[in-house]
Amino acid sequence: MIRPAPEAEVTIRLMRHEDLGHVSDIERRSYDFPWSHGVFRDCLLAGYQCVVLERDGDVAGYAILSVAAGEAHILNLCVEPAFRSHGYGERMLDEILFRARTSSVREIFLEVRPSNMHALALYKKKGFYQVANRPKYYQAHEGREDAAVLAKKLITES
Repeated sequence: MIRPAPEAEVTIRLMRHEDLGHVSDIERRSYDFPWSHGVFRDCLLAGYQCVVLERDGDVAGYAILSVAAGEAHILNLCVEPAFRSHGYGERMLDEILFRARTSSVREIFLEVRPSNMHALALYKKKGFYQVANRPKYYQAHEGREDAAVLAKKLITES
């Protein structure tokens, strides 16, 4: 795995309103059917756990986590295309998993396109497993694409 140059300072912090433009720009560069600026704003307003990864002071990735009733849902996790394959996605996923555990989450879920092999490999590495398939969940250029629903147990019942 390629790692960032040692001189790159990388931090993860809570997303702020002033980050929304950068986050929306990364989203548009990353997906054919991106979330709107308003969706990110609404996630912040709803109190979801929203974080950004900064590389040398610039937003280079983000993640959105919803927590309720002992469960969590990773709604979005994305790295700026120019900074992929540097371990930043894994760092953000580790941060999100830490935040879920500290919120007493028992199980965490996410949806991912089966065609997103890099994301599937990362989630499998971190112990996620497929629990369902959502047919025609994602918009695609030719109709719709299914979603693989993945889960990971964080706290086992005693």
